[in-house]
Amino acid sequence: MTNDELIAALRDAEAVQYGEFELSHGGTSDYYVDKYLFETDPHCLELIAEAFAQRVGDTKLAGVALGGVPLVAVTSVETGNPYVIARKQKKDYGTANLVEGRLDDGEEVVVLEDIATTGQSAADAVEALRDAGATVNRVLVVVDREEGAAENLAEYDVELESLLTATELLDAE
Repeated sequence: MTNDELIAALRDAEAVQYGEFELSHGGTSDYYVDKYLFETDPHCLELIAEAFAQRVGDTKLAGVALGGVPLVAVTSVETGNPYVIARKQKKDYGTANLVEGRLDDGEEVVVLEDIATTGQSAADAVEALRDAGATVNRVLVVVDREEGAAENLAEYDVELESLLTATELLDAE
């Protein structure tokens, strides 16, 4: 898969939108990448799974709830690697875990996420995974909006790797 193929698939899924948008961290933007449009599109999911599979080796995967779950599931199927899910907050019932699934103490995990703006949701997932005993050094995202996520994650000693940057996505008109 090439970047051009993924960009075309995201555009075909109408996931790249222009206008005035409020972002989850409170800022605004003149473009928006709608993760729900590309995460519910089988062709986009197939391309993302293939691209992530080339980068994860045999490392256990972790998806950040909610957006990272479809991505980690298809990547798990593509690679055969097991995965866990990092919740944003504990449930008030059942096991009340922040990390769902099997995780061995000291096990290396790579986090898969949809879009990185500040990287804070990925950083929170990294902390939850580390608190659960995992070793986490990398976060892979579909799109890096290039708004500080790499720098924020570096403060957690985590490398951010993206399939696409906002620059690549927006310049491909």
